[in-house]
Amino acid sequence: MGWNYLGILLIVSLVLSAVGFYKYVYFLSIGYGFSVAGIGITLAVMSLAGTFNAGVQQYILFALLVIYGIRLSGFLLIREMKNISYRKTLQAVTGDEKKMPVFVKVAIWLCVGVLYVAQTSPVFFRSYNGGETSIAAWIGIVICVFAIILESVADKQKSDQKKVRPDMVATKGLYKIVRCPNYFGEILFWTGIFISGVDVMKGAGQWITAIIAYICIVYVMINGAQRLEKRQMGRYGDNKEYNDYADKTPIIVPLLPLYHLNKKK
Repeated sequence: MGWNYLGILLIVSLVLSAVGFYKYVYFLSIGYGFSVAGIGITLAVMSLAGTFNAGVQQYILFALLVIYGIRLSGFLLIREMKNISYRKTLQAVTGDEKKMPVFVKVAIWLCVGVLYVAQTSPVFFRSYNGGETSIAAWIGIVICVFAIILESVADKQKSDQKKVRPDMVATKGLYKIVRCPNYFGEILFWTGIFISGVDVMKGAGQWITAIIAYICIVYVMINGAQRLEKRQMGRYGDNKEYNDYADKTPIIVPLLPLYHLNKKK
């Protein structure tokens, strides 16, 4: 199982996600990206030091974790600094931050620290178990690359459309086929990470760790889409253009006829 190495990754994850003590939402946003990137860097350093006999596929996976994490945290930091509307939304969401007991923040911190290590565990297991070049790993890599590109394009399209129509959600480009392409991209990325390790994971411990983490992140993304839709309903619920768009555009998975995660009033 490699508990000693997983322990090192957990320390890295906890240190980098500790930014959430400044603002608890950062545990699940900026700290999330930092942790994933940090884990990718740590795995690369350990492999270069000879801890693992990593091959080309492993190093590509390490790089993808770093790119994913830096892109996510960088985008969120820039958005918060430049976007007044986003800062107001963030303030509304975290308005009761001062009331949150320290022990609750510590509990959240420990949970997300473990989760981020578990999410990236298929990449670790591929290195720890000495996985050789495989089709599964290439499939996972391709899915991850596609997911990162999709999320980047979605962010750009939303930003461009909001400059033109600040009074309406993005409805063009990727948003024409799915209302939450970012959450879909997140699910795709972690699906790719999971697939990249399916041919090398050994024993119940490794499988349970990877499966539970994958289920958790999918749940988190679906819950995120649900909360986003709820906010949009509150803001645009009386807007016919929004309702027509929302009623005919899948919320999280393209082509899947699931249009709402909340009951319409």
